[in-house]
Amino acid sequence: MRNRLIIILFLAGGFSLCAQERTITWTTDPVDGHRTGVVASNATNVTEAMGAVKGCTYYAPNGRKFRKGTVKDVAKIMLGAQPAMAKVKTVIGHSTKAMVRTYPECEIYDWYIDELMRATADSTGKRVDIGFANRGGVRIDMPAGEVLYDDIMSMFPFRNYLCYVALRGRDVRALLNQMASTSLQIVGGVKVTVKNGKIVSVTVGGEPLDDDRIYGVATLNFLLDGGDGYKVANNAVEIIKCNGYLYDTMLAYVRSLTASGKPIEYENQHWITVLKPATELVEVTNENDK
Repeated sequence: MRNRLIIILFLAGGFSLCAQERTITWTTDPVDGHRTGVVASNATNVTEAMGAVKGCTYYAPNGRKFRKGTVKDVAKIMLGAQPAMAKVKTVIGHSTKAMVRTYPECEIYDWYIDELMRATADSTGKRVDIGFANRGGVRIDMPAGEVLYDDIMSMFPFRNYLCYVALRGRDVRALLNQMASTSLQIVGGVKVTVKNGKIVSVTVGGEPLDDDRIYGVATLNFLLDGGDGYKVANNAVEIIKCNGYLYDTMLAYVRSLTASGKPIEYENQHWITVLKPATELVEVTNENDK
């Protein structure tokens, strides 16, 4: 990811090809440019953001010069890698604010599921009423300001593709109840109220969910038959698998916004409402009153 400079792997305990148990932990360190003024670059501002090596000297962005030591050597390696990284560091969009992943619902989840539903409808020509996706499929937050190709690829890194699934209302309800009892996932087009791990109300398009009606659902192949414990394809009336990967869909969407002069921005749609359990009133008796 663009805001990470070093990924350090610590191999805990013995590690060998024959080992039965392997423990791997890691830390990520943000770019620390206090000595050099280096900041994360994009494809067009490498010299301005990272400086330059000329001859035996590294000229840092803050004006300092390094002729000896590891700073110059590391800078040479990092700068040498930039041409190969140009594609992923290309600016493809602009976000008006950071969109941070929070449970159970947030702006980035709603932005994503809205496009998943729209793209699935466009690809299949089918009416899409509901969207289901797993939270684990969104790997990083949306940054504020410039959005790089790498940001979207890092956000949606898996080779999942879009799917249309026609489900009866009772099967939609079963999926929602599974989510409510375990861990709520990303939903769109359906307003869900949850209390004590159970669904207490579900509406689609402002109407109560009809157990006998067939609804068009946009989802991912990962969730069709067991991904994260969900089997969206169970009892499906129809399944259509779309061409192309999810990250291609989201890259195209961001680029289309930019081409139209629009930024990336979205508001929480409040698809999910979680009611807190009623507080139990307990009478407290002062021991001195006995």
